[in-house]
Amino acid sequence: MFFHKDGQLEDAGDRILEVVWAAFPSLARNQLALTWLVYDPPAPVNTGGALSSTEFWKYSPRGFSYRGVELMYPASVVKLFYLVAIQEWLERGMVQSSTELDRAMRDMIVDSSNDATGLIVDVLTGTTSGPELSPAPFETWKQQRLMVNRYFESFGWEELQTINVCQKTWCDGPYGRERAFYGEHFENRNMLTTNATARLLHSIVGGVAVSAARSQAMMAILRRSLNPEVLLSDPENQVTGFLGAGLPLDAQVWSKAGLMSRVRHDAAYIESPDCRPYLLVVFTEGADHAKNESILPFISQQVVEAVRSLS
Repeated sequence: MFFHKDGQLEDAGDRILEVVWAAFPSLARNQLALTWLVYDPPAPVNTGGALSSTEFWKYSPRGFSYRGVELMYPASVVKLFYLVAIQEWLERGMVQSSTELDRAMRDMIVDSSNDATGLIVDVLTGTTSGPELSPAPFETWKQQRLMVNRYFESFGWEELQTINVCQKTWCDGPYGRERAFYGEHFENRNMLTTNATARLLHSIVGGVAVSAARSQAMMAILRRSLNPEVLLSDPENQVTGFLGAGLPLDAQVWSKAGLMSRVRHDAAYIESPDCRPYLLVVFTEGADHAKNESILPFISQQVVEAVRSLS
């Protein structure tokens, strides 16, 4: 594990879960997953890339996980993985930077655009959507679409062994070859865990995802405003109804949310006054809970209060 268990954090995490169950009794125990890291001083994150990868990975933050290895459909949280992958492709010169690619990267994260994500997946894998293919060309197409999976497998991280990050994200759903690629019962849909998501975000805020400079570039587009006027002007701001909504206005948050008819998720790195920096990933499942804009802010509020009390 890239984090270590701590008695104080375990007690705090258990208390938070009990408060959550009491506040939302219809939220079943198996409809929630959570991974929480706390960065004790000197915090090795958000340093502008001051630490080498070797030095960074020597540091093991305190962490708490509840069902952190359980696979769930990630919705738009998967875009965090596509962001890292496209930065790697750019770093290696496998693709060339362009105004259009930069626009798609930004829109994929800032606005959570599914259309932009589709372009990024096409660029990453050299594939395109379209009508169904005959067996041999389809087999080649499928192998190309698994390229991002193979990239993350190469990390050798335990947390990434079971994930699946090979599908585009949709508004109405896939058609043609894309629908066939999902499998008859959607068995090939994207799947993530909160532990896997937490470790990837941990590497970004640590400045070691791809490179220090590219980690900084990713941090820049992951940053969210908590200004109420800004939030009101953008109904799909990825703060309202998510973890950022449970924070004081003077906090800072870098995040990527995920929402569809049956899930509501968020992955965030948070800095708040009088508080140690921390990282929180929360996944919730269930149609009723996906519509509920109170659960994630409530959990976030409980966590920030707990971090303030940690020694």
